[in-house]
Amino acid sequence: MTKQSALNVRFLLPVFMVLTLLGGCSTLGPTHDVKGHVPLNKAIAEIPENQLLDVWVELFDPGKLPDDEDEAMGLSMDIREAEARYMPEQLRTTMENTGHWGAVRVVPQSTTGGELLVQGEILKSDGEELVLRIRASDASGHEWFNRAYEEEIGEGVYKARNLLRNPPKQEIFQSLYNTIANDLAEFRRMLSAKEIATIRQVAELRFAADLSPDAFAGDLQVDEKGRYTVMHLPAANDPMYQRVLAIRDRDFLLIDTLNGHIDNFCREMETPYDEWRKARSEEAAALRKVERDAMTRKLLGVAAILGAIALEATNNGSYNSSILRDTLVLGGAYAIKTGFDKDSETDIHRDAIIELDESFSMEARPLVVEVEGETHELTGSAEVQYTQWRALLKRIYISETGFTGS
Repeated sequence: MTKQSALNVRFLLPVFMVLTLLGGCSTLGPTHDVKGHVPLNKAIAEIPENQLLDVWVELFDPGKLPDDEDEAMGLSMDIREAEARYMPEQLRTTMENTGHWGAVRVVPQSTTGGELLVQGEILKSDGEELVLRIRASDASGHEWFNRAYEEEIGEGVYKARNLLRNPPKQEIFQSLYNTIANDLAEFRRMLSAKEIATIRQVAELRFAADLSPDAFAGDLQVDEKGRYTVMHLPAANDPMYQRVLAIRDRDFLLIDTLNGHIDNFCREMETPYDEWRKARSEEAAALRKVERDAMTRKLLGVAAILGAIALEATNNGSYNSSILRDTLVLGGAYAIKTGFDKDSETDIHRDAIIELDESFSMEARPLVVEVEGETHELTGSAEVQYTQWRALLKRIYISETGFTGS
């Protein structure tokens, strides 16, 4: 091998290594969700009323934001708190449309009285990917399942929807909600008529025991796993139990009022939320492109400098070699500098996302609800407000029966 050939090999080797690395960095994942469209499994025939289970969908746990600064970019707990109200309503509507259930209601956390309880936690939500952990359990304490659901959409989905003359109004992650609803319906299908009747009885007795523990707690037995067994059923004509059932109906009315406000909140939130997710997705995609461009410039700069070092190690002190070496070093330094200049552009995108975040938080304000002359704010403290509502029901029960309970 001649000296010139050796020089060329030494010069091209670092460049080849860096370009190979760049090839790996530029590889993109799929642009569409790999799960595709998931149709909703609807009941093919009307289910008898005594075989229907009422469903409580709790307000979701908003979870935590990512620890990684880049992943958390543009996200905020204000948005997560709003999503924790919005997403249960999406699931409620989806389940209601299947025809497999009785009343499907969104309730504050720790609400007693539901026949099927669905709880959710937001593990990830950034406009491009949604990950929810869903736990379903019935009133008897049996857990149906506890699993995570994930859906990721491609970068071009929002843009493609905008190109349509009449874009669909369907939730962008509707396939995820359909999958959850389908799984719940499948578990419901495996229950016998007797098991459904037992679940409904336990739900009534748990509500009664919560309202008046001394009067009804003995009707149920709970084991160390939190599973309930019916020990005794109140007489059908028991006036005290009849009052409990009447108060339970009032409780349902309160929850229905709450659901009406949640529905209004979600309708008002829908447009700004969709715009935020779309903009956040576009800004995140732009940021990734900028970061890839910056990395390309930096790595090419490093390759040029490495080439200059290789040239210096093999040159014979000739004037032409010195010029080439200096040119490579200066060119490499400029490429690295422009790479870091590109980094400053990412700040622009971060600022744009944060501005969208703040704008969204202002538009998705909590709602104030009025129930029986009392005003309540539908925020993260809804659980506390609902506890006050339950206290009101207990006072009504005491005033009507004279039984104070414990």
